[in-house]
This record gives sequence, C-alpha cells and structure tokens, in this order.
Amino acid sequence: MTSAPSPCAALGILVQCRPGFEADASAELTAAARAARFTGETDTQPNSGFVIFELTAPEAHDVIRRRLDLTRLIFSRQAFQVLAVLDDLPDRDRLTPLREAIAATGERFSALLPETPDTNDGKEQSGFLRRFGPLLEDALAKDGLLRPDSPHLPRLHVFFEGPRRAWLGVSLASEGSAWPMGIPRLRMPKEAPSRSTLKLAEAFLTLLTADEQKSTLRPGLTAVDLGAAPGGWSWQLASRGIRVTAIDNGPLAPSAIATGLIEHLRADGFTWKPKKAVDWLVCDMVEQPSRIAPLIADWFATGRCRRSIFNLKLPMKRRHEEVERCRALIDARLSAAGIKYILRIKHLYHDREEVTCYLTRR
Repeated sequence: MTSAPSPCAALGILVQCRPGFEADASAELTAAARAARFTGETDTQPNSGFVIFELTAPEAHDVIRRRLDLTRLIFSRQAFQVLAVLDDLPDRDRLTPLREAIAATGERFSALLPETPDTNDGKEQSGFLRRFGPLLEDALAKDGLLRPDSPHLPRLHVFFEGPRRAWLGVSLASEGSAWPMGIPRLRMPKEAPSRSTLKLAEAFLTLLTADEQKSTLRPGLTAVDLGAAPGGWSWQLASRGIRVTAIDNGPLAPSAIATGLIEHLRADGFTWKPKKAVDWLVCDMVEQPSRIAPLIADWFATGRCRRSIFNLKLPMKRRHEEVERCRALIDARLSAAGIKYILRIKHLYHDREEVTCYLTRR
C-alpha cells in the first residue's frame, strides 16, 4: 500500500479492535465493504489489534462516507480511512518524515489522534506517544495543518503499528470514537460494587448521543436491572438519580443498597415482570445470547420498558454470526409487533467476550 494520490483519496480502511477479535472485525468489515460495493482485500493478523481493508483502487473520502457507515461496525473500537503508510521510520527523527507525509496529503485537520494497537507491544510505545504527540501537534500547527478551531475538518490519525511503521488516516468526529484507540479514560468509583459499572458508564457514552443522555438519564426515572448482583449496573443508574428495581436471587453489595434508590427483589430475571412500565431495562446476565435477545425484545414489544441496554455473552468462535442471529431474533419479535426501533450494538473497551446493545423506539 503506497501513499494516496493528490488530491488525497483513501487507500483503504483501518479498524482497531480488541486483540483476539480480528477475525470478527475482519468478517464484519469485509461484509460491510462488499455491501457498499467496494472491492479489495482484507489483511488480518491474529492478535494484532487491528484489521485493514485495502481498496483495489483509491476512493474519494466522501464516496466512502456516503456508502459505508463506519459507526455501524460492532467490533470496531476506532476506524479511519487510510491515507498513507510509512515504513522504515528513522529511530532518531520520526517527526520529519511524518510531517512531510502529512503535508503531502493536501488535507487540514481539526485534531490529532496518536494511536497504537491495544497489544503488549503497542503498550510499550505509550511512553513514546506521550512525548511525541505534543511535538507532532506543535509542528502541524506551525505548518497550518492543524486547526482545532475548525471542528468541521477531519481528524488525523497517526497509528504506530510499531516503532518504525505508521499509518496515516482521517475520520470525521461523527464517524469514530472521541478517544484515541477508542479507549475511554473512565475512573472506577470507590463506592461502586464492581468494575462492571464501567461497562454501563461506557455504554451510555458510546451508544447514546449527547441529547439522548440528557433526556433519558434524568433523576426521577425508573429502571429494572435483571441479574443485578452484586449491583454494579444498578449503582450506575442510581448514581444518576434513577430509581432501580434490582432483580437477582443473589445478594447486592452494601454500597448499592446505601444509595437509597435501589429495591432488591430476589426473583428469576426470566419470569419476573413489573406492575407498570419502566423507563429503562438493563441486563448483564450470564446466559446464552439466544435467551437474552428474545427476553429483551419481549419486554420491549409488550411495553414493559421504553429503552434498554443489555449484554450478549458471545461464544469463543463465530461471534459475528451469533450477533447477527440475535439481531434477527429481535427483529422478528418487534416486526411482528409492528414496532419501529433503533438497535445499536458495540463491542466496548470494558467488554470481554460480549457485546453491548442499546434498544429504543424509532
């Protein structure tokens, strides 16, 4: 893959994912590119933390954006259109060749995102990125290529595959994660019963728009948490002033009960039903995804909840196929009920062998 011609066009698409999920990210990206009528080949290296779809011929950025919605990719933490790849970067001066290659694209940018794969080798470069990122940012500002006051401009990704190889790419703020590498910097609250609370916090930030967060996470709303113990998700809702009915035969942590907004009922999450509709249904039960998807769809179809965030625990293999099977189960139930809906699915940073879903009416 060589640098893109001028005026700059995209050579391909690079998707960052959790190491070990390259096959799923590749299958999904390939299917999406084929559906968008792009030809090319996918390059996938096991446990590399990223996947590349190399286009047969360069394509204009707006053509790719119009035909391929990168935000719909489930196993992508971060994605961008590739402008160039630089090999054999000198150890003592990476700045000069990068600066020249970025200028050669003919683009200007609103932000710089220095990134590496989320692997052990990539993490060894984190110290270098902390030092190098500000130097590159200052240089691009001096060159007139970095304009933070112009948010309509694309963002520049500088993805260091290794110390001597870097991929240059672009994305709009609406296309990719706001965080470099798609990794949110969330602090674990001291009072939270478990680290699972971070999954729900990340889900709110990733799957809901800013307006949706403002309108649907207000104090005084109601929620049900199926499979709540020890209470990480219930605590996350209660911390926002939402009243929660926590359903689980297991105990809740004292810090969850201490919120004063959580009622714990020892019951079976698959059979318990509320007396009246709630604003939120959340579910992080360790069950087969083929059981969870119909359960959530039924709550939604019968009007027991207005919106839902839930996890689907995936098998070790053919994860992408399992997600699509669950999507079909949800669609069958809601279509039969005549309900138009929005379903967003993402493999979050705090997820492991699971994906997180957001379901609401259209």
